[in-house]
Amino acid sequence: MIVLYKKIACAVISSFLLLAFTVNQTQATNDIYKERMALFKKTEALTQIPWYYFAAMDNYERNTKEETDTEPVISISIPTEIWFGIGNSSMIKDKTAIEFFHGKGKDGDGDGKADPDNPEDVLYTIGTIISSYGQTEDDIKIALWNHYQRDLTVQTIMNTAKVFQTFNDIHLTDRSFPVSTQYNYSYQNTWGDSRGFGGLRIHEGTDIFAGYGTPVKSTTYGVVEMMGWNLYGGWRIGIRDIYNIYHYYAHMSGYEDDINVGQVVKPGDVIGSVGSTGYGPPGTSGKFPPHLHYGMYKDNGYSEWSFDPYPYLKKWERMEKDK
Repeated sequence: MIVLYKKIACAVISSFLLLAFTVNQTQATNDIYKERMALFKKTEALTQIPWYYFAAMDNYERNTKEETDTEPVISISIPTEIWFGIGNSSMIKDKTAIEFFHGKGKDGDGDGKADPDNPEDVLYTIGTIISSYGQTEDDIKIALWNHYQRDLTVQTIMNTAKVFQTFNDIHLTDRSFPVSTQYNYSYQNTWGDSRGFGGLRIHEGTDIFAGYGTPVKSTTYGVVEMMGWNLYGGWRIGIRDIYNIYHYYAHMSGYEDDINVGQVVKPGDVIGSVGSTGYGPPGTSGKFPPHLHYGMYKDNGYSEWSFDPYPYLKKWERMEKDK
């Protein structure tokens, strides 16, 4: 009996510790998002550049870097030679010295130093750089291109800024399964399988088989980046999310009437319906059973590649059914 009580006590203590850890972890996550938002809003007040552009830049850079045990408050980085100025080999952080060497590092918190490891200094510096080009959307796009010198990076940051502006939030974690779970459907892991149409190639996605007309939904927060006919994918749609991931939906029978390129979507928004289009000129249909091809492509700031969406689909399916 004593042994049984000890086992019960240990189980209770373990459950309590796990709950306490989960609560503390959630609180820490919420706190860092609040801290970031406060910094973005402060920088907006100082530079007159809307906060969601800083949030989008920060989010973009965070998702191009390897994960670390301790997540930094701000992930934006500015090259050393730009921050300190050419000739400031000692990397003196005194703002007067940096100005002398024509560096662009700024003192954002008023301590007399321009420190590239200080989040306030980093945001004020990048805000000053951007505002030097002007404050219109086109001015900001030019500033971003000059900073990153990559079209896809600029496009991704502008899309993410649009999402943050729309929802007035940066902590957007909801997800949805890409077809309505109220309908019959089936799928298995088909990523990496061989395909023959158009030449030997691998299958860059998961096929979700369902009846014609089954609603297709956005899995994530993002912006519609591409619509129209594709030789392989038929009627397809591409959505760029806030985590530098491109979501590709193919073989659709059509789109929702109010879906357009540049539109912000959220998880669960219906974007079209299942079909069997593709493998030929516009309008080709019926060369295979109706299904949704769903693919995911990650951008790391230099290149973009396909990865297996199956584990994510299983997770989102469970989330959807739990609701």
